[in-house]
Amino acid sequence: MFVITLRYTAEIDKIDDALQAHTEWVDGQYDDGVFVASGAMIPREGGVILAAGLPRSELEARLALDPFQQKGLAEYQIVEFAPRRVAAGLERLQG
Repeated sequence: MFVITLRYTAEIDKIDDALQAHTEWVDGQYDDGVFVASGAMIPREGGVILAAGLPRSELEARLALDPFQQKGLAEYQIVEFAPRRVAAGLERLQG
């Protein structure tokens, strides 16, 4: 499982200009079963994504296709961890 944080490196108006394309890319990751949760940081300085079910190299390849990444609008940090305990209903995250 991975926790990905992305921090904006551009003005918020540039982020907003690319937001629809980024959201479509995020939707595709959910459709593929890769993203488990995602959302904006508070305050709005970036976002957080939980991803599972793929090797790190594939995750990095997918992140490279994010319009925010392609346009140089955000920097990404990936933390991999192995959940030992999860809440009921989230068992698929262990593994």
